[in-house]
Amino acid sequence: MRIKRPLAVAAAILGVTLTLAACGANTGGGDGGGSGGNESQGQAAPNGKVGVILPETASSARWEGFDKPMLEAALRAEGFDPDVQNAQGDVQKFTTLADGMIAQGVKVLIIASINSEVGGAVAAKAKNAGIPTIDYDRLNLGGSSDYYVSFDNVKVGELQGQGLADALKGKKGAEVIEIEGAPTDNNATLFHEGQRNVLQPLYDNGTLELVRSQPIDDWNNQKGGTTFEQILTGNGGKVDGVVAANDGLAGAIITVLKKNGLNGRVPVTGQDATPDGLKAILRGDQYMTVFKPVKEEAEATAKLAAALAEGDTAAADELAKDVSDDPEGNRKVKSVLLEPYLITKENVKRVVDEGYVKASEICTGDLQQTCSELGIS
Repeated sequence: MRIKRPLAVAAAILGVTLTLAACGANTGGGDGGGSGGNESQGQAAPNGKVGVILPETASSARWEGFDKPMLEAALRAEGFDPDVQNAQGDVQKFTTLADGMIAQGVKVLIIASINSEVGGAVAAKAKNAGIPTIDYDRLNLGGSSDYYVSFDNVKVGELQGQGLADALKGKKGAEVIEIEGAPTDNNATLFHEGQRNVLQPLYDNGTLELVRSQPIDDWNNQKGGTTFEQILTGNGGKVDGVVAANDGLAGAIITVLKKNGLNGRVPVTGQDATPDGLKAILRGDQYMTVFKPVKEEAEATAKLAAALAEGDTAAADELAKDVSDDPEGNRKVKSVLLEPYLITKENVKRVVDEGYVKASEICTGDLQQTCSELGIS
């Protein structure tokens, strides 16, 4: 799936301004409570309550560390009282949280679903109650949300593929193992599509050799590490490069590589620019990650919510000028698709400079000298 992303969207998003009190944290930077925005400060939110349901915390630190505080701040800046909850990977809990928010009469429901089935079911319930929904970060295939906010996820995969290709340049016939995300997550499908846009020609012409590609249910890091170890063992303990779909899976893979004396010799990809991922890059155990400025995603979502709460679809359409394909629903979904960025050791500093991770989180112990050499402070 290839998607055009007009410059007008970026301009609209850059026009949003807000102050983020704790956006540097990526290890549970939320305040722990689900709501209470303006009302907790003794002021009624003029535009009412918006519900947000996040999927889990096990596979990536981003949901609580980035998305939760940034969505709360962005929604408050639009005059809403945000109720941000996390389903912790539990489909029933996701449904229960949604039912509660719908019963409360939230103005808009923002859904980062565990899978398309539960996300689509929740969106249908909200629609029946007259509540507009926004698919956040993950598109619910076969769903009914009219708007979707995320990053260009095919581009994310292309950056991962290009990162690995760069790391293995000149090593003809290098053997590659791919450890992918959950098959029920449309984003994982798009990441893989993007990776193959870059890597498939290299597999076809013999520049690289694919050992095996394996999706991991629920983005389970432990299962990802175990699966990688089994594939590695089955390949005689040989691997030259690893596509890991996110930093959590990369960390599990690096643990296996360390056990086999291969860490630092085998490039590993990642995604989300988490502190652990960035530290692994600084140590040389992980080659790259993909930085997705979640603040932009949160701000765009809040702007869309403000338009939808007012029933102003023209304003919403002005923001959502991209289009995403929903093959299961045979429809095209109006979207805001933001730009991801490739991060290697040389530009880890960017993630720190933009306030997503604190230098104190990654420049610890043996990495202090490395950070100093790279100007990270």
